[in-house]
Amino acid sequence: MPALAGFHHAKVPVSDVERSRDWYQRVLGFEVEIQFIEEGVLMGVGLAHPAGGPGLALRHDPARAQALSGFDLAAITVPTRAEVTEWRTHLDMLGEPHGGIVTGHKGGSVLVGLRDPDGIEIRLYAD
Repeated sequence: MPALAGFHHAKVPVSDVERSRDWYQRVLGFEVEIQFIEEGVLMGVGLAHPAGGPGLALRHDPARAQALSGFDLAAITVPTRAEVTEWRTHLDMLGEPHGGIVTGHKGGSVLVGLRDPDGIEIRLYAD
């Protein structure tokens, strides 16, 4: 069977592309790689993180964003458990609410309860 190398990107539905883009940039440090303008309206963006990791695409889709509110859609890998703690400190300094750090199923550290502007949970995970 041919190999798989990981995820290229995850697409997240959002109700307001600009608001979500700004949040993912300010809170998680993502940078815009590409914008999708349709009939003069910003309908999506492709984001990359300068430290690597998965790409994210944000796509205007309010109904799906609302349906996913409260759901933990993605767990983004953090290189070390100590860096999960650094992320908690970073979020606290921003005043960004989260649920703290819990133990993952492999004994790692997981920062839970971080929610984007539509309420979709993004977890930060280190084994």
